[in-house]
Amino acid sequence: MVWVVAVVAVMGINVETTAVAVVERIEMAVAAVVLVVVPLIGEGGRDEKKCVEMETSVRLLVIVVVVVVAVIVTAVVVVAAAAVVVVVAVMVVVVVVFEVEVVVFVIVAALVVVVVVVVIVAVVVVGVVVVIAVVVVVVVVVVVVVVVVVVVVVVVVE
Repeated sequence: MVWVVAVVAVMGINVETTAVAVVERIEMAVAAVVLVVVPLIGEGGRDEKKCVEMETSVRLLVIVVVVVVAVIVTAVVVVAAAAVVVVVAVMVVVVVVFEVEVVVFVIVAALVVVVVVVVIVAVVVVGVVVVIAVVVVVVVVVVVVVVVVVVVVVVVVE
C-alpha cells in the first residue's frame, strides 16, 4: 500500500513538472509574439516600455496558470492516492473477514495500480473535472468488483 502511494506521489511530481514545462513553452511563445508583433502594430516605431509591460503581465499570468495547474494536479493525485488507500483497506478487511486467499488480493491490488496509472494519464490528457468523476466511479467499481470476487470465491470454497 505504501509503495502504491509512493508511486502515485512520484507520478504526481512528474505530472506537475510536465505541466510547468508546457506552460514555460507557452510563456516563451507569447513573449516572442509580444516582442515581435507589438512593435509592428504600434505607431511611430517600437515602444519598449509597452513591450516590457506586456511581457511582465504575460509572465505573471503564466506563473498564476502554473500554480493553478500544479495545485489541481496535486489535488487529483491526492484523490487518486486516497482512492488507492481506501480500496486497499477494503481489500485487507475483505481478506481478513472472508479469509480469501492472498492470490485474489494480489490480483485486485494489481488492478488498483493499473487504475491509478490510467487515472493519472487521464489527468494529463483529458482534464481534471472529468478525471475526478472517473476516480469516484472507478473506486466504486473496484470496490464492487472486490466484493463480488470475494463472494464468488467464498461460495466456491464452501
